[in-house]
Amino acid sequence: MSLKTVICVLWAVCVGHTEGIQHGPNIIIMLMDDMGWGDLGVFGEPSKETPNLDVMAAQGMLFPNFYTANPLCSPSRAALLTGRLPVRNGFYTTNAHARNAYTPQEIVGGISQDEILLPELLKKKDYVSKIIGKWHLGHRSQYLPLKHGFDEWFGSPNCHFGPYNNSVRPNIPVYNNSEMTGRYYEEFEINVKTGESNLTQIYLKEGLDFISQQATAQRPFFLYWAPDATHSPVYASERFLGKSQRGRYGDAVMELDDSIGQILAHLVSLGIHNNTLVFFTSDNGAAVMSGAHQSGSNGPFLCGKETTFEGGMREPAIAWWPGRIPAGTVSYQLASVMDLFSTSLSVTGVLPPDDRVIDGLDLSPVLFNNSLLDRPIFYYRGNQMMAVRIGQYKVHYWTWSNSWEEYNTGINFCPGQEVPGVTTHTQEEHTMQPLIFHLGQDPGERYPIRSEVMYLSVLGNGVKTVGPG
Repeated sequence: MSLKTVICVLWAVCVGHTEGIQHGPNIIIMLMDDMGWGDLGVFGEPSKETPNLDVMAAQGMLFPNFYTANPLCSPSRAALLTGRLPVRNGFYTTNAHARNAYTPQEIVGGISQDEILLPELLKKKDYVSKIIGKWHLGHRSQYLPLKHGFDEWFGSPNCHFGPYNNSVRPNIPVYNNSEMTGRYYEEFEINVKTGESNLTQIYLKEGLDFISQQATAQRPFFLYWAPDATHSPVYASERFLGKSQRGRYGDAVMELDDSIGQILAHLVSLGIHNNTLVFFTSDNGAAVMSGAHQSGSNGPFLCGKETTFEGGMREPAIAWWPGRIPAGTVSYQLASVMDLFSTSLSVTGVLPPDDRVIDGLDLSPVLFNNSLLDRPIFYYRGNQMMAVRIGQYKVHYWTWSNSWEEYNTGINFCPGQEVPGVTTHTQEEHTMQPLIFHLGQDPGERYPIRSEVMYLSVLGNGVKTVGPG
């Protein structure tokens, strides 16, 4: 299907309701990997290479103030599926509550057996759930998706790090449900030199087939589509390589955009679009430390992945549900990836667990009535609360970009964006005199408020002592 056809089909959404649907709404969460706020045309990316996502926004609701729960892959995914801050669910590094780790040989932790994940709860309403792509919540058998509520899985427990070439550090496996079906760089090829890989196409087909199967059976479904093409080393299939003005990273974005267009068009062709909530976002900000052609854009925001500056925590986000979400709307709600948990439960009629704190808000009033809910945003790095946002104000209690040791080897979490006294290379405490920014006037966090009157007014509104309950 050509891009033009995809867009035309999407614009044809719809009129009337789907006959024969007797179940609750389907849920699709599309979680990108290291994609930045500034990577979408609708958020101002000048090359305009995301036409399908831009149309999705035109037909749905755009969220300029949408946040992850932690600027790192694993904690944000744990927060999405539990509706809880990483410090509550225990998964606040890439290795649960242990030190950061990246290869299966180093990772020993995983999502706690005590946590209740979204697909487990959706079973109460007979939902069929599938994850496609990156799991990243533990690679040992007790931590894998099928042990935590998912009925189907095609993907990997980790990112596509590698290649490795020995028995001590083998390449990362890819699973089809409970069976390993191959490994990255072997059966599932990724050419690091050229950037060519068909993985996104494989993940697309898995998604389309799953949707078709559930539509035919008239079963409600939850699809968690989590491709990792925009995580370094970025990749794209042959048809997209060299097409973007933004290099290889842009090629990956173009292919993901095309895939999302195909998924939305497929929902329309099956007549289930009016009964499907689709939400698109990213796990954290663009990994700007990876270099221009291996990372994306965080738009006007400071720094990127692994930091609690806006570039690391604010994400692109779009909600789409023809006939339910008013088309072409923009919500300035302060929203979080944790809200997807609570919202999914709300629209499917499932009650959240009552034996634990749930941090995610139900965004139904926002989606359907464009209401605004009063709430803060907490910025955590590991288990340390670094900052909080209330309204337009952001208060930093701690600042840190990355260590001098990393910086001196050429690794820079804020390339070209150093702000004296803000992007510090040691973890600096400001709890006695927090740094305060007005994000409406200074989205790049370059100019802390100096006016004593304004400063004391902000502190007087309670931001000095705010924290999660």
